[in-house]
Amino acid sequence: MTEPLEFPNEFPIKVMGRRDSDLEAATREIIERHAGPLGDESVKVRTSGDGNFLALTYTITAQSRNQLDAIYRELTACKAVLMAL
Repeated sequence: MTEPLEFPNEFPIKVMGRRDSDLEAATREIIERHAGPLGDESVKVRTSGDGNFLALTYTITAQSRNQLDAIYRELTACKAVLMAL
């Protein structure tokens, strides 16, 4: 059984998309709109082995379930995002 999240909580948000898209700029804007400015230390970028995809991990201080839901709704609606976890 999964324990319910307690807030505030350091929470990783993982986003994947094509490397040739504006993925990082678009997703960072979405996340910062809901969570405030992020330092570069809060963002990890990895390129896939074949170089075609990017995986981004944003670590935010989540304040509520509603905040996380809003972030994920916007991320999944973004055309540059293939997957958000």
